[in-house]
Amino acid sequence: MEHPSGFLLIDKPAGITSHDVVDRLRKITGVKKIGHAGTLDPFATGLLIVAVGREATREISTYVGMDKTYEAEFILGATTETLDPESEVQRDPRYADGTPLELNIEPALKAFTGTIYQVPPMYSAIKQKGKKLYELAREGKTVEREPREITIHSFELLEPPKENGGLMTISVRIVCSSGTYIRALARDVAMQLKTVGYVQTLRRTHIARYDVANAYKLDDLTPENWAKALQKLD
Repeated sequence: MEHPSGFLLIDKPAGITSHDVVDRLRKITGVKKIGHAGTLDPFATGLLIVAVGREATREISTYVGMDKTYEAEFILGATTETLDPESEVQRDPRYADGTPLELNIEPALKAFTGTIYQVPPMYSAIKQKGKKLYELAREGKTVEREPREITIHSFELLEPPKENGGLMTISVRIVCSSGTYIRALARDVAMQLKTVGYVQTLRRTHIARYDVANAYKLDDLTPENWAKALQKLD
């Protein structure tokens, strides 16, 4: 029997990879030919556009290159090796005793708005000499990475920064081009403010005009109902 082909908007939960989402959907749908448009890190949540079936997967590259919108919490005054909550937190020694961070956030965000060059994090899937950067990082190696041109269309605070004993939490919304690493953005904003930083939480709310509010949770899809959730995207 020929399976229907189309796109699923999925709200990825934290704690699984984007590839895990594809594996789950293969089991639910019985379709082997499935791909997604833009990886989310395991700790991140939010919108994945998933192509189901041969006809839809042929079109997936159209959606990979679309602009993305994220909402994130950055922690300033501390960092981690992976620039996310998945590894050990290391405090900026200048503020580890609780000395308050007095940082002027909004000019720093403005400095990263527009077309900029970003060095990808070591913990990323970019290949260098046939090996993924995160594989080298796990071996304790750091290699030089070529900066990549990206565009930050908007970068705004969602609420006033919260200072707490030498750490500052900022909640931000970012509209950016495909290929932007939000973890690297947290690192670079912190560097601009002469401290260190990482991403505590990350949620993708939009891919172009497609909204996570219209996405399905994996647990809500079954072998009986998944075909009704398929969409033909513009």
